[in-house]
Amino acid sequence: MNTPLAERLRPISIEEIVGQRHLLSEGGLIANIIKYGKPLSLLLWGPPGCGKTTLARLYAGAFNARFIPLSATSSGSADLKKIISDIENHPLLSQQVILFVDEIHRFNKAQQDIFLPYLEKGTITLVAATTENPSFALNDALISRLRVLPVYSLISEELDQIISRFESQVRPLHLTPLARETLVAFAQGDARHLLNMIENIVHATTGDETIDEQKLQMFVQRRSPLYDKDAEGHYNLISSLHKSVRGSDPDAALYWLARMLEGGEDPQFLARRIVRMATEDIGLADIQALGIALDAWRAFDQLGSPEGELALAQAVVYLALSPKSNSIYTAFGQAKDAAKKTSHLSPPKTILNAPTRLMKEMGYGKNYQYDHDTPLAFSGQDYFPEELGRQSYYQPKDYGFERELSKRMTYFVKLREKLKS
Repeated sequence: MNTPLAERLRPISIEEIVGQRHLLSEGGLIANIIKYGKPLSLLLWGPPGCGKTTLARLYAGAFNARFIPLSATSSGSADLKKIISDIENHPLLSQQVILFVDEIHRFNKAQQDIFLPYLEKGTITLVAATTENPSFALNDALISRLRVLPVYSLISEELDQIISRFESQVRPLHLTPLARETLVAFAQGDARHLLNMIENIVHATTGDETIDEQKLQMFVQRRSPLYDKDAEGHYNLISSLHKSVRGSDPDAALYWLARMLEGGEDPQFLARRIVRMATEDIGLADIQALGIALDAWRAFDQLGSPEGELALAQAVVYLALSPKSNSIYTAFGQAKDAAKKTSHLSPPKTILNAPTRLMKEMGYGKNYQYDHDTPLAFSGQDYFPEELGRQSYYQPKDYGFERELSKRMTYFVKLREKLKS
């Protein structure tokens, strides 16, 4: 009875696994591997509580293989080498060996390299599990020897199946429909957390009473959001927020903003990114966008959380519904590229100040026209280095406020040409 419920209700056959139908249904990769009877080395990549360990155990069982579990969080190179040495020195009637390494991303490069020769020789079949993106967490050499299989958080219907399994095998929970829905929502796709919450309910109730939503929340807690401010989740979510704003979808933008705040993201980071959205994706198409973004940042500084978060949400919606232009972003990028290549060129002497007699004799400031003294406050002079010639970087869009800026640019281009003729 001291065994955790998650362990007691662990499926004992592939058919009992809830979720991961893309791998286990007919035609799925794992189903096909089992069908053809030759185990392959796998990397199961997915969030906690989606069944990676269970899947690895039952995968080994499908081949009647010897299953050896190892956790990279509590093991080192010596443990790994000892296990492989035992496998090589004490073969068990030529039985296939499947080594399961949980959290394999915890191993460093040298430790990961230990697997390579034994995978090549077929000494072991490796089934590894990771919550981190393999592209960043694992060596390319090791990845190339594994089939990388994404596994996903369980959906609501699958979590509900687990509740039903518990009720049929152990005892009814007597949850109201809303309480049952809330319990599933609190699990956030994590089967292990769901079973832990069920275990809390079992210990806190007699089994006869009806549990409504209010009573449920006395016994269980919502699963902490899947979010790591220093890992891939951070970059995935901020990218989703930024691209939702760029794609003019205020509802999606609000969702990703809320997801990041719920996960504990620093609102100052979000405020800075919102300012970047205003300059990178809107620019001069809406001349109020940058001011609204900065005002939201200032409002958050004054109010803090949670009140100031509403100012960030307001800015996100405004930016999402603003006309979009990357003209400034593109133009400045082109100007920077040109500047890197031509940093040796001097400005034209005409626009250089001449505070000394020698500089005047060298032509500094010669024939410079003070634009305000001209009839239209526009002289049409050349301001680029003579060797570079006139360049064109900024190309305004024909919508939003940039439509007005485009008219002004056309006006000055024509006026410059007229003054030159």
